[in-house]
Amino acid sequence: MFGVVARDAYERLPFMPLGMFCEDEGITVIATQAQADTAGLAYAGQWACITLTIHSSLTAVGFIAAISAPLAAAGLSINPVSAYYHDHLFVPWEVRKRAVQVLHEIAAQPYRR
Repeated sequence: MFGVVARDAYERLPFMPLGMFCEDEGITVIATQAQADTAGLAYAGQWACITLTIHSSLTAVGFIAAISAPLAAAGLSINPVSAYYHDHLFVPWEVRKRAVQVLHEIAAQPYRR
């Protein structure tokens, strides 16, 4: 789930978030639904996290574009988060199965440069 806390409230969170990003307006917190519900953190919609198990480089050029273009063509929105070892795609909960299906279709295609 994606929620926002004030900059001075982050240290009081009763859990370790999956991720966070500091912006002028506040700190975006990525948390599980259980974490958010337990802490009373308001969040926007329900999201599924799809972790791409390929070990991707932080300097890979075009990787997210190659993944996001077919998902967009299928009418699926994603919020990608790149971490040190893997990329994680947050998709609306209700379309998670379709997103996985499209990702399998991408993986089945021959590699093109």
